Amino acid sequence: LHPEHMARTVRELGAKVGLALDGDADRLIVCDEKGNIVNGDQIMAVCAKELLYQRKLRKKTLVATVMSNVGLELAMREIGGQLLRCQVGDRYVVEMLRAQGCNFGGEQSGHLVFLDHNTTGDGVLAALQLLAIMIRKNKPLSELAAIMTPLPQVLHNVRMAERIAPEHIPDFSEALKAAEAELGTSGRILVRPSGTEPVIRVMVEGEDAGLINTLALGLCDVILRAERR
Repeated sequence: LHPEHMARTVRELGAKVGLALDGDADRLIVCDEKGNIVNGDQIMAVCAKELLYQRKLRKKTLVATVMSNVGLELAMREIGGQLLRCQVGDRYVVEMLRAQGCNFGGEQSGHLVFLDHNTTGDGVLAALQLLAIMIRKNKPLSELAAIMTPLPQVLHNVRMAERIAPEHIPDFSEALKAAEAELGTSGRILVRPSGTEPVIRVMVEGEDAGLINTLALGLCDVILRAERR
C-alpha cells in the first residue's frame, strides 16, 4: 500500500531495485534504482517483451484488465504483440488466459499470472521473473521499464446512497457519449460500479491531463446531481 517507504530506502542504500509484496504475497509492486515506482502494467510490459523475444508468449498476446493503462496497449503493439482485456480481478485474467490459450497476464495492481509456472498470482514468482530479465539483459530497471509510457489517467470514486448501474442514472448516457466524442481516439473512458459497495468509479485516460480531469469531473457531477434529486 505504501511503496514510497521502499523507494526511499532504495535511494538511501543505492540499491538496484526494490520489491514490495502485499500481505499474502500474491501482488508485486517494485521501484527502480532511482526510486521510481514501477507498477503492474510496467512490469507486464517488461516481462511480455522478454517472453516475446524468447518466443514463449503464446499467440503474442498479453491479457490484462480494463483498468490497465492504454500505454500498455501501445507498448504491446510497438513490439509486435497485442493486449486482450477482461473484467477486473485476477480470476478473470486466469479465465481469459485459459479460454484464449495464452500464458501471461495480470493487473495494474501487481497481480501477475505466469500460467506456465503457476495458476494464480504469485508476487515472489513475478519478482524472480523480473530479476532474471534484469540479469540476462544486464540493464537497470529504469531502462527496461521505459518500454511503456503510461498515459495520464484519473480515477474518481462517487459514493451513492445505494448501488445503481450507471446506465440507469438520468442524463448520464448522453453525458458519457459527449465526453467520449470530445476525447476522441486519443484516450478512453471507463465507468463501472464497484462490485462490493455503492460506488461508481469514473476513469479517464488521454494525452491531455487537463482535459481528462475536466471530463472525469463532469461525469462525476452528472452522477452527483442525480443523487441529489
